[in-house]
Amino acid sequence: AGPGQAAMYAGLQELGVANGEDLKDTLTNCTEPLKAIEQFQTENGVLLPSLQSALPFLDLHGTPRLEFHQSVFDELREKLLERISAIALEGKVEERYKKLEDLLEKSFSLVKMPSIQPVVMCVMKHLPKVPEKKLKLVMADKDLYKACAVEVKRQIWQDNQALFGDEVSPLLKQYILEKENILFSNDISVLHNFFSPSPKTRRQGEVVQKLTQMIGKNVKLYDMVLQFLRTLFLRTRNVHYCTLRAELLMSLHDLEISEICTVDPCHKFTWCLDACIREKFVDNKRARELQGFLDGVKKGQEQVLGDLSMILCDPFAINTLALSTIRHLQDLVGQDTLPRESPDLLLLLRMLSLGQGAWDMIDSQVFKEPKMEAELITKFLPMLMSFVVDDHTFSVDQKLPTDEKGQIPYPSTIPEAFTKFLQENRIACEIGLYYILHITKQRNKNAFLRLLPALVETFSDLAFSDIFLHLLTGNLTLLGDEFALEEFCTSLFDGFFLTACSRKENIHRHVLRLLLHLHHKVAPAKLESLQKALEPTKQSGEPVKELYNQLTEKLELRKPSPAEVTETPSMELPLPTVPTPASR
Repeated sequence: AGPGQAAMYAGLQELGVANGEDLKDTLTNCTEPLKAIEQFQTENGVLLPSLQSALPFLDLHGTPRLEFHQSVFDELREKLLERISAIALEGKVEERYKKLEDLLEKSFSLVKMPSIQPVVMCVMKHLPKVPEKKLKLVMADKDLYKACAVEVKRQIWQDNQALFGDEVSPLLKQYILEKENILFSNDISVLHNFFSPSPKTRRQGEVVQKLTQMIGKNVKLYDMVLQFLRTLFLRTRNVHYCTLRAELLMSLHDLEISEICTVDPCHKFTWCLDACIREKFVDNKRARELQGFLDGVKKGQEQVLGDLSMILCDPFAINTLALSTIRHLQDLVGQDTLPRESPDLLLLLRMLSLGQGAWDMIDSQVFKEPKMEAELITKFLPMLMSFVVDDHTFSVDQKLPTDEKGQIPYPSTIPEAFTKFLQENRIACEIGLYYILHITKQRNKNAFLRLLPALVETFSDLAFSDIFLHLLTGNLTLLGDEFALEEFCTSLFDGFFLTACSRKENIHRHVLRLLLHLHHKVAPAKLESLQKALEPTKQSGEPVKELYNQLTEKLELRKPSPAEVTETPSMELPLPTVPTPASR
């Protein structure tokens, strides 16, 4: 018998059951092999008197004894598995577990025998506490560890953080990769972007579901995962770990795992914020609720602020808070109200500030809310409101009869203070960027070109972060027709994108994504110079080279014939809807 054969009979001898080795010994040391085989069959066969007469009948039909014994064995194993599952649910708790423990004691020596292994694993699965000694044996054997149910693995993991970390680590890597793939996706659209999927849809993702299953109802494992996420967030500053922190809690909430939800102090806050993220807006009622949680942090419990800040640092939370802030500012313009007079706006800023300060708080372990700079409220936000007013004034002015007065040009300069705020104040920068996304989405080319120069230098390069560039490229598709204009392209590409393209590979990728989508709208001369400027260097990574090759292929296919060149622009021109003022 080779090693495979040996495994088939593993553990039988310890139970006093004859195995293949015993038969081999018997046959080697006997004088009459046929009699020895018959005796072995009688001693080890199915001991049912009624069966002895039936077996020869099977022989007549040419059914091998192995086939018969195998089918009996399979049938019995199924019955035993059903019975184990039934025992796990019946009678008093102590009694049922005592039965299962006795069964485990008797059967564990056969755990390596493939045909019996499912039975042993089933017994362990139903035991809330498998004896330590057995767990250690399972853990030490790679194949056994692989074969055991997640219920048993949880018992192993909770006392072996390193082993649990090895299981979780590839899932976390996969999660971050999935997020980055969405941000760099070749599909550019305003309607379907990074923030489009609802929280509930996101929680159905493979990684969140796997982690939820691995944790079960085990608070210790949940805490370990949170610790991993905190550590990775600190090490990498990658905000997607904050998203996973919130998604995991809400996934357990969906399954009503009260054992965990009731002990996570962030549960109700996250639940309320989750509803806001679903609506992409913080309404007044929920704002009060969220404020209640923040105001309710008691002395001595400030550490919960670290967790709350991580929940608020989730890009989906920041997105919701920033969109709500822009909406509030527009409402305030209509109401002639200053930002400092709006409690709802101040609460949004407070939460943005807490979210943006998450890394510093967890890093320093100083758990107190960041101080809000007064100038953000007294100077920066009123400045944004003045931009909104400029737009209103300009659009009203456009509608006035032209002969009454000279045309007022759109304001082209930006206050120096605006640029300074975007460079020095993180919250101002975040809100400023969302305002720029807002005007781009409104197809407001004038406002976009006016504010664009302020994006070249921003707080910690936020204007060159993947999330902002992903949203900006999506919104720019709405200004597609402007790409035919030299002035627009020069401002956007030379004045913004190309200023940082060579030092940041992600920008290079986003510009190529945008051109892959809009190349047919760009003026040919500009497209040619962009193609030269965006050529990958030796240092460029594979994704940049791949995108550049895709763009080159598309442009090759588009090389027009002379006849087409003259026709294309006329196709692109929008139909005039209003008479153009003569003095323009």
